[in-house]
Amino acid sequence: PARPGAEPCPGPPRGCSPRPRPRPSRAEENPSPSLGKDRADTVIIGGGCIGVSLAYHLSKAGMKDVVLLEKSELTAGSTWHAAGLTTYFHPGINLKKIHSYSIKLYEKLEEETGQVVGFHQPGSIRIASTPTRVDEFKYQMTRAGWHPTEQYLITPEKVQELFPLLNMDTVLAGLYNPGDGHIDPYSLTMALAAGARKYGAQLNYPVQVTNLNCRSDGTWEVETPLGVIQAKRVVNTAGFWAREVGKMIGLQHPLIPVHHQYIVTSSIPEVKALKRELPVIRDLEGSYYLRQERDGLLFGPYERQEKMKLQDSWVTNGVPPGFGKELFESDLDRIMEHIETAMEMVPVLKQADIINTIAGPITYSPDILPMVGPHQGVRNYWVAIGFGYGIIHAGGIGKYLSDWILEEEPPFDLIELDPNRYGKWTTTEYTAAKARESYGFNNIVGYPKEERFAGRPTERVSELYDLLKSKCSMGFHAGWEQPHWFYKPGDETGYKPSFRRTNWFDPVGREYKQVMEKVGVIDLSPFGKFKVKGTDSVKLLDHLFANVVPKVGSTNISHMLTPRGKVYAELTVSQLYPGEFMLVTGSGSELHDLRWIEEEVVRGGYKVDIENMTDEMGVLGVAGPYARHVLQKLTAEDLSDSSFKFLQSRHLKLSDISVTAIRISYTGELGWELYHRKEDSVALYSAIMEAGQKEQIDNFGTYALNALRLEKGFRAWGAEPADFIGKQVLKQIKEKGLKRRLAYLMLETDNIDPEGNESVWHNGKVIGNTTSGCFSYCAQQSLAFAYVPTELSKVGQNLEVELLGKNYSATIIKEPLVLTEPTRTCLQRKGRSPKA
Repeated sequence: PARPGAEPCPGPPRGCSPRPRPRPSRAEENPSPSLGKDRADTVIIGGGCIGVSLAYHLSKAGMKDVVLLEKSELTAGSTWHAAGLTTYFHPGINLKKIHSYSIKLYEKLEEETGQVVGFHQPGSIRIASTPTRVDEFKYQMTRAGWHPTEQYLITPEKVQELFPLLNMDTVLAGLYNPGDGHIDPYSLTMALAAGARKYGAQLNYPVQVTNLNCRSDGTWEVETPLGVIQAKRVVNTAGFWAREVGKMIGLQHPLIPVHHQYIVTSSIPEVKALKRELPVIRDLEGSYYLRQERDGLLFGPYERQEKMKLQDSWVTNGVPPGFGKELFESDLDRIMEHIETAMEMVPVLKQADIINTIAGPITYSPDILPMVGPHQGVRNYWVAIGFGYGIIHAGGIGKYLSDWILEEEPPFDLIELDPNRYGKWTTTEYTAAKARESYGFNNIVGYPKEERFAGRPTERVSELYDLLKSKCSMGFHAGWEQPHWFYKPGDETGYKPSFRRTNWFDPVGREYKQVMEKVGVIDLSPFGKFKVKGTDSVKLLDHLFANVVPKVGSTNISHMLTPRGKVYAELTVSQLYPGEFMLVTGSGSELHDLRWIEEEVVRGGYKVDIENMTDEMGVLGVAGPYARHVLQKLTAEDLSDSSFKFLQSRHLKLSDISVTAIRISYTGELGWELYHRKEDSVALYSAIMEAGQKEQIDNFGTYALNALRLEKGFRAWGAEPADFIGKQVLKQIKEKGLKRRLAYLMLETDNIDPEGNESVWHNGKVIGNTTSGCFSYCAQQSLAFAYVPTELSKVGQNLEVELLGKNYSATIIKEPLVLTEPTRTCLQRKGRSPKA
């Protein structure tokens, strides 16, 4: 029986490990500890499947000096005891590419390296037992249509055919991925290691990294008991030791080890009698996975957050020095309700004997997603840490990071894995609360616009939070709380997620009308905000942005491009004083963008100072036809259109509060963004609300902002600027011609609206995908942007968009649906009547 609060116990001897392993070849034998060399291009710290995959991919791509250092032996930590599941499925879009690459690599790895990998591909089925789950599967299917991987929504009859041992009483449907399965983690890692050595990488163990020193030129000294290696870059792939590695350079990586248990049964006659291997089952309501293990079954649950266990002591006291291939005490009581559920779903389990219970540590980040890429604030320090599902991610992440390191830009966008999505606000308490929630929510229904509430609010709240929190439904944005929509008497309040229109639909329409007809106020404090000044500030921004540098007192929207001409980020740039700029980006991009800017400063030797003002500065947006009336009451400055033009910025006082006012609004209506000291937010908000009583001023949130913005179909293209990053590649792309265009669609739907990433159909085939969408309160129909082939991108083209398993008629319309306020004003001056 398990003891409460039990510390790790020794793992089983090798012959009793969770999965039988093939005998090691000579390539797998533990070498003598040695550094081999004192210089390296890349030093990888950690010899689990992630680190070894990166060593394999870097060396295969041609990097000569790749050194991996492992403190004990390869696969020690979480890799060796993993259940080894592999799946094409992921509810996100970009991670599907990682999963897909991993599986394709694992299919050919044995042939390439000569190492057995133990890869089984019997497929997998996610079970829907409720109508809401069926909706979720339909929601996911529309996102699978434009991806190359196979995925099918199947009937209960097909589910039973594929998995005849199921009790079908509650099964309504299945989500089937034929290429899914499981792989032996130990054998996989050894095959990757053999490949890495074949291409020239050095894998050294047992060699512990004892310290990291960053030199003034950005290179590293990696200290070990055997000596020092100088490296151009280091990559932390240390699993649940990643926190210790981070602490060496003053970083607190938000990671926490979770106890994950799975059980392996003895041989089951009904399983043994089968002629083909059973697909992996994921019973989402029961919150467990189940697969065949030889002639028995392997079953792994995810307990509710109040029952699951964290290894908190490792966060506060560090990982025990000798911990490597050990396990925790098992605790069957903790997972008994899941066992009982599984026995109802798969009745043959009732007669099975448990021959092995595995309870081992896996590392969770707050949002369950790993942290992958270069870290802001530390030069040439990269991470690939926080993997709750390291086996399926290992191949793809190794390739993704290798490409990024060698090409100096990521091969595609994975901002959801950016290590810089966390900041100082990510405390140990927050990490623990979110890891507990994420583990318990492993199989929760994945709704659009999902909110998770553990650990909130963080210390990173707007000064208006206490004033507004009871009046609205808050959303979480990079640690901040920001109003999504506001309540009025008679509204159904609270967070009520749905795949269809829900309790916020009418209130958002009310806020939309408020901004279009009167005036509204929105808290925009979560914006990332940087000040850039110095001798080379103009020169730097001319190089960074594919746009002209705005004049003093002016603002523009500019894009940072990668060397290959891809958009890395979009920012608002204002020149406040000669040579002094304010850069504003989205809340989730704050440190992501800052890192890119800082690297270009170092690379180009620019003499500038960059100050991150995100936490010190509040932002209020005021928008609507009466915005000028309201603000003019609070200042002696002339806010008329002739004096304060669109995309101009100015320092002024509103009710004696100093603000930097920019005439811009993502609503597309007359409006200003008001940047001010955070401590002045309540006084400024109160003054504006008081001044706007006659105009019936009111609050609005980000949902209404999104609807207003999409209707305007925002574009911001600058004139031909200087030789910015990616310029030559853009010219080549333009000369070759585009294969896809972003089209503006109007849809005929019922009680459902597009969100983005849905499949677009034409003549019975998927030809593209939406990128964003919502209901238009102006047209009373849905809108969406979608990438479609150039030949199908003309105005008037009829297409279809798939929503929850049904194709809805869509027509490409001329954009924007609603002209922006500056455009309408310009047309009126010319004597023309602006129309929607």
